[in-house]
Amino acid sequence: MVSHPPPPVKVASKREREYLRPKEVEAMIKAAHSFGRHGVRDAAIILLMFRHGLRTAELVSLKWSQIDLNDGYIEIRRVKHGHDSTHPLRAPELRALRQIKRDYPQTQYVFVSERKAPLSTRTIRHIIARTGELAGLEESVHPHQLRHACGYYLASQGHDTRAIQDYLGHKNIHHTVRYTQMSPQRFESFWTD
Repeated sequence: MVSHPPPPVKVASKREREYLRPKEVEAMIKAAHSFGRHGVRDAAIILLMFRHGLRTAELVSLKWSQIDLNDGYIEIRRVKHGHDSTHPLRAPELRALRQIKRDYPQTQYVFVSERKAPLSTRTIRHIIARTGELAGLEESVHPHQLRHACGYYLASQGHDTRAIQDYLGHKNIHHTVRYTQMSPQRFESFWTD
């Protein structure tokens, strides 16, 4: 019988925060637009990951059949046994997606390489890290920080925890509660002077 070594121990993050602030996301989108041949695509990746709390695997598997550009919605198919949902698309997302459709016609997947193959999760991690550097963010950035940024943003806007849970596709509300625990807005009414 062959003995396999145990899996590596998960190392605690050395980042101060595991989420990005909206201004940091905006800076990344702006930086993505100004870099390389795929600026529109890369900026749209960041925008959709942030606005819809997409995991990397959900993004790379996103197909045009899940998007309705006329009525303005996107069907989110969650991984990790999450709950699927349908989200509205707003003007910035619709503009970006229409441009991608023009730039990469005749593809099944939304985010593809020059060879029309779906982008890999590794490529997404590289795009996000590079864009964080270009935006001048002090710490390295990983894609899951955009999902956390979505949760924290929604909580800071005062949205109901159950609604955030459904939006992010969490099966267990305990995964959602962390966003409301970190929101400074929950204490806004404690003092009125």
